[in-house]
Amino acid sequence: MEYAPIKELIAFSDFEKLDIRVGTITAVSEVEKSKKLMKLTVDFGDHVRSILAGIKQERENPFEIEGKQALFVVNLPEQKMAGEVSQGMLFDIGYADKLTPCLAMPETPMPNGSRAG
Repeated sequence: MEYAPIKELIAFSDFEKLDIRVGTITAVSEVEKSKKLMKLTVDFGDHVRSILAGIKQERENPFEIEGKQALFVVNLPEQKMAGEVSQGMLFDIGYADKLTPCLAMPETPMPNGSRAG
């Protein structure tokens, strides 16, 4: 792996703007108009969201993450992609370094909606 330089320093107040929460992926489905995107239905405890993630070609079986908990950024504006709306972002590890991505997930089960940070 080639190590990337550390990004520019930010103020802690900038980091605090991110709302990263634990959610359980209750369903994974294909996005028909996309070669990369899969639609994740995610339970955050007090609500459920649809989150699109570019994992279709990154995994042999993108459906294998169904039922798993993972971290998601939930305070991004809704984004329309391939005819679907995404209400957040999967917070995974490895993609930026051209590695096979894996989920960022709690080591023990946590209540859905638990905040990171």
